[in-house]
Amino acid sequence: MSFSTDAWARNAALYEKTRTMPFNQELASGQLSEQAFRHYMIQDAHYLLAFGRALAVAAAKADHADGVVQFADAAKNAVVVERSLHEGFMKQFGIDGDTFASTPLSPASHHYTSFLIATAWSAPYPVALAALLPCFWIYAEIGRDIHSRATRPNPYGAWIDTYAGEEFHTLVREVIASVDQAADKASAQTRDEMHRAYTHAAQLEWMFWDSAYRLGEWPV
Repeated sequence: MSFSTDAWARNAALYEKTRTMPFNQELASGQLSEQAFRHYMIQDAHYLLAFGRALAVAAAKADHADGVVQFADAAKNAVVVERSLHEGFMKQFGIDGDTFASTPLSPASHHYTSFLIATAWSAPYPVALAALLPCFWIYAEIGRDIHSRATRPNPYGAWIDTYAGEEFHTLVREVIASVDQAADKASAQTRDEMHRAYTHAAQLEWMFWDSAYRLGEWPV
């Protein structure tokens, strides 16, 4: 069994909790509050910069040239998407540069980005990839699910369409293949570490959306 098949099966219940959580249900129905969506966009933009840094570190650790190119490109794309948020959705929903710059990472965002960057720097290449995989894969599957049942017209329709496109899903399949290749060459101990990293990142995906729904902030 491939690593990805095993990881998805082990975390199927967690994925279902993520798929059916209030943020994603209300995003699909168009009933999500603009306040929650703005909170999400700001945190997502912060997150993407850190995600890009973690991908760049993974690229540097790659054990073959194709991996260097693949994850360096992914790092670049994460930053490009972050910039497009400012020019598109943030402007549409009334978020200016000063508001973004003055809004810190929420506790959930801080936890997630710190975990990814620390894992990318300190863990072996296969484990770093496993930690990065949920952001690609869970996001793609959630996007596909929301797109399939979204109410139309939907105030968040353009956002929903972005992550349901075939181009993004092609990228995700390529990342899954690279993670499986790395796992195939890894020791049993490293594969165990990969599963722990994948599950923790998947938990943090849930926390990220939940935090946006609750408008999570630092309590002190």
